[in-house]
Amino acid sequence: MNVQPKLQVVFFRTETGREPVREWLEKFDEADERKIYAVIRAVWIDWEAALRKQRVKKLAEDLWEIRRPIRKNRTVRIVFTREGNKMVLLHGFVKKSQRIPRKDLELARTRKDQWKSRRG
Repeated sequence: MNVQPKLQVVFFRTETGREPVREWLEKFDEADERKIYAVIRAVWIDWEAALRKQRVKKLAEDLWEIRRPIRKNRTVRIVFTREGNKMVLLHGFVKKSQRIPRKDLELARTRKDQWKSRRG
């Protein structure tokens, strides 16, 4: 069965063309990377189900996070924004505690602002 995604996944791109979240994801071993991409896929395939199943959490007005437990008692967090049918992956990090460090949240906000300003 071929499922039509509800969202388009977009990796934030710096002015120099780097995609920090994609580069960060490539550093994980294959097993963890597969787990992370599976939860991203679940969100972009069915946003409403992801909300119901608490795969995503609202952080601020237009910032959301995906959480995915991985090995060694760690949790991957990916911060993203939504605009229309786009899900823009802004920042990713590994965290053991529940709180998001201020510096990580600020970096995601900065990237969100950069992405929106470059779009026009």
